[in-house]
Amino acid sequence: MALTGFPSSSHPHAEAPHDWVERFLLAGPDDEECLHLGSAVDRGTLRGLVAEQAERLTAAGLAAGGTVALRLPPSLGFVTALLAGWQIGAQVALLDHRLTDHEIDLATERLRPQVLVGSAHRPSAALRGFAETDPVAVPLAAGRAAATGHALVQLSSGSTGPSKVIARTAADLLRELDCYAGLARFPGAGERVVLLSSVVHVLGLVGGLLNSLHVRAPLTVPERMTAAGILAAVAADERPTTVIGVPFHAELLAAVAAPAPLPQLRRMIVAGELVRPGLPAAFTARYGVPLGTMYGMTELGVIATDLDGTLHPQAQPVPGVELREESGELHIRMAASPYPGLVDPSRWSDGWLHTRDAGRLDGADGRVTVLGRRDSQVSIGGLKVDLTEVEQTLAAFPEVREAVVVFAEGAVEAFLAADEAADADAVRDRLVRQLAAYKRPRRLTFLDALPRTATGKLLRDPAALRGAVVAPAAG
Repeated sequence: MALTGFPSSSHPHAEAPHDWVERFLLAGPDDEECLHLGSAVDRGTLRGLVAEQAERLTAAGLAAGGTVALRLPPSLGFVTALLAGWQIGAQVALLDHRLTDHEIDLATERLRPQVLVGSAHRPSAALRGFAETDPVAVPLAAGRAAATGHALVQLSSGSTGPSKVIARTAADLLRELDCYAGLARFPGAGERVVLLSSVVHVLGLVGGLLNSLHVRAPLTVPERMTAAGILAAVAADERPTTVIGVPFHAELLAAVAAPAPLPQLRRMIVAGELVRPGLPAAFTARYGVPLGTMYGMTELGVIATDLDGTLHPQAQPVPGVELREESGELHIRMAASPYPGLVDPSRWSDGWLHTRDAGRLDGADGRVTVLGRRDSQVSIGGLKVDLTEVEQTLAAFPEVREAVVVFAEGAVEAFLAADEAADADAVRDRLVRQLAAYKRPRRLTFLDALPRTATGKLLRDPAALRGAVVAPAAG
């Protein structure tokens, strides 16, 4: 099924219809359920709430061609503020609500939104799937109008450096929705979705929220992101149900000893990080349905899928995606750079996006096997963490001379060369103020000096770094 009236070209300058939000996301009978966040929301109610948020944003000074940043947890308020911003014709930037005030200040300084939308409510508990929000739009004096025609701006890892700012047009979002509509095993009309992925990131946003609104498959967010809470959300409705999340969620569900029968569960689909080899079989053994996997990027959305769980660790590229392998790195055909204002040939050049993902292609059938990241970005429980950002934050502390941050055995670990008077508790307290909880190292290890290679470069091998800790005791 193609999107009626949407240009089929994926050229970066192809334009989406001006009323794309109304036509492709909000259309449908007034009494049709579209969302369930604690209670059901029908399309008539959603349209009314979006119109109300549009009035608030307009009153704060937002207009077509303007810029707005959302700092909202998963909530009805997030959905309505997002759609209202797009309906006005503004460029919307998404900021993870878990970021600290310090990180938000850095992000807004970089992005310069004209309006910042936060919540009047206090943050909800950590395991809550959604929150009650009352969006508050605050004009920012230093804000600037959009310099490009992009509809969506995302920060790939919470970093504010220019290489981490990613922008997509409305036409590109609709192209991705068209792609999802062509996947036979992806949720469609007559089905429902239980969403576990963050709506700030591409799978939860486009594959979850926007696709559900477009194909009119009601979307439910569990009240609690525990195994019991997720299973209760699946069991609450008899319609065929797909769960969308990250491998962490699949691990959580696969560990349930004896789950109650769930005849409505059709499959679970995960993305965001590599799936350990035994997880698909373990999940299917528990629930009798496939654990499908997807490979995608914030820059362009879904790239390859294995929705039936029969190809793992391989995946089949979606129609229209052209991949090549160069020196063990995956490159993807992309007409224009997704990084506004950035000229970096190591990320995009000559019509190819350099994914920084290691992988290989099967020439016989075109399938792709993703082997992991080649740069410093890692995924923890589906949340992106840039080790360089953590390292630079630590190195900026006055008592820290040098820092190396590594990811090993599922955790971020930091090794620091610091002054003798450095207080570990003080460093941790400073980290709490400057970095979101999911980015903070699980362990901080202080050394007199960090080990280096023969050429003077800092060692980044976890085993070598730990060896430097125990070496003095061995002598």
